Amino acid sequence: MTDASDADTRFAQLFVTAQDGLRLYGRAYGPPDGALTPVVCLAGLTRNSADFHPLALRLSSGARPRRVLALDCRGRGESHYDEDWTNYDPRIEAQDALDFLTALEINEAIVIGTSRGGLVAFALAALRPSLIRAVILNDIGAVIEARGLARIRGYVGKLPPPRNLEEGAAILKTLSDGQFPALSEEQWLTQARAIWREADGALAPRYDLNLMRGLAALDLDKPLPPLWPYFMALKDVPTLVLRGANSDLLSAETAAEMTRRHPDCEAFTLPDQGHAPLLDDDPTLARIESFLARVDQKIRDATGAEASSSRAPA
Repeated sequence: MTDASDADTRFAQLFVTAQDGLRLYGRAYGPPDGALTPVVCLAGLTRNSADFHPLALRLSSGARPRRVLALDCRGRGESHYDEDWTNYDPRIEAQDALDFLTALEINEAIVIGTSRGGLVAFALAALRPSLIRAVILNDIGAVIEARGLARIRGYVGKLPPPRNLEEGAAILKTLSDGQFPALSEEQWLTQARAIWREADGALAPRYDLNLMRGLAALDLDKPLPPLWPYFMALKDVPTLVLRGANSDLLSAETAAEMTRRHPDCEAFTLPDQGHAPLLDDDPTLARIESFLARVDQKIRDATGAEASSSRAPA
């Protein structure tokens, strides 16, 4: 693992080598040896660690700051691109996350997964059940609506390069299909900055265009296979399901059924947001903090002591 400086001193940049030699990137917020169980954030299909910046700042500050890690999956953000596009697979991305956590000597964590990141959380639960103390699933569930995935497939890797970020913001607003009616122009610009970077005097996406190839093979003319067995692998850990009220990927019916089947699952709907909620508004951040406080208390009750720092013994 290597550490690099960044102009934004509110987080550290970390680089870890995956088992297959690919270089992975992550942001680390908060104290490395804090008393609270660390949070690991996993972004959506083409998204990256920047999506979690407001949430990470909130959780890593205050009287009891928490360690927060936001990871770029392979092919996204500052992580290296894979020459073999078939490695863009939630199971491999879960192993990458394990490699990152192993390098940081973290053996227990609370996982927050947005969209594709939630599928990686499912895979993590299968790979190492003892790792996960709680899960927050951001607009992803046991049933994925084909209509929403078809909308995403329609633009991933196919966007025309915008001439500037303002044009990029306008493109994203159009593609959202009215799912985020309350976002300001500045918020759309923030989204554009997360999607595109300047390269050779032009804007280029912050993800490998080959990510689209995995979507191309899906038959979206019929319902997708449900993921209930993978979701129920989380039945022994507290789970919070966040759903955008305008989401076309996670239905209200699926979110409700998840709370019915899982013995310790809560759901929270975000008004005026679609797929996927941005996790940057006060009500949502407060709801996440409330859930984490309950998880912390449950861990204390189970151990009879302060929640461990989740670091492996020296």
